[in-house]
Amino acid sequence: MKITKLFLTFFVFFFAFTLNSNSTTFESWKNNFKKIAIKRGISELTFDKAMANVKFLPKVIEYDRYQPEFYEDTNTYVSKRTSQKKLKKGLKFYNNNKNLINKIDKNFNIEKELLLSLMGIETNFGTYVGKMDILSSLATLSYDKRRSEFFTNELITILKLVDDGIIDYKILYGSWAGAFGNFQFMPSTIEKYAINIKKSFSLGSSIIFNNAFAECKFRYSILSINTIL
Repeated sequence: MKITKLFLTFFVFFFAFTLNSNSTTFESWKNNFKKIAIKRGISELTFDKAMANVKFLPKVIEYDRYQPEFYEDTNTYVSKRTSQKKLKKGLKFYNNNKNLINKIDKNFNIEKELLLSLMGIETNFGTYVGKMDILSSLATLSYDKRRSEFFTNELITILKLVDDGIIDYKILYGSWAGAFGNFQFMPSTIEKYAINIKKSFSLGSSIIFNNAFAECKFRYSILSINTIL
């Protein structure tokens, strides 16, 4: 019993020490990253506001190391994400938004079946777009060594979108890897290709976030996406 108590005490102490060490190291990274962000054109005011509550998220590292794409075979991966129930839900979504979806199909020359399939896989037709703090997720992955350069650039990009008034940092919640919207696009994709249909609103405003669609050019052809930002 004494040994068990001693072990538990040691474990709690070690865990607390580790968290404290990571936190301190992360804060040092954050201070250094601020200098980088400002050099790359982010205003100090935007940085201070958007990054004020950013924190290291250990769960994000766990998700990064254990992605289903890494260990599931194709049949398992597909079978988990497709069903008759989801098919019916997709048909219902299409019928409720038929005019807009057909317009996108026609104007951008991209099959609506492809768009709806992608939307169904990514967010179950907009019913689950993720609830992770995107800025904290990107900061965590930037701080991490595995793909630091990629996620640093994505974090800079999303801060630029905030700085330019295109996206409101207060509504940035999505996947653990920093993607958001019905199609889970990364910030760099939004920056390069997103088109705001309702020109009077930013992509991050509550009106666009809740009610509107964005269209997105993608790769060599124009891929329109039916996504709520």
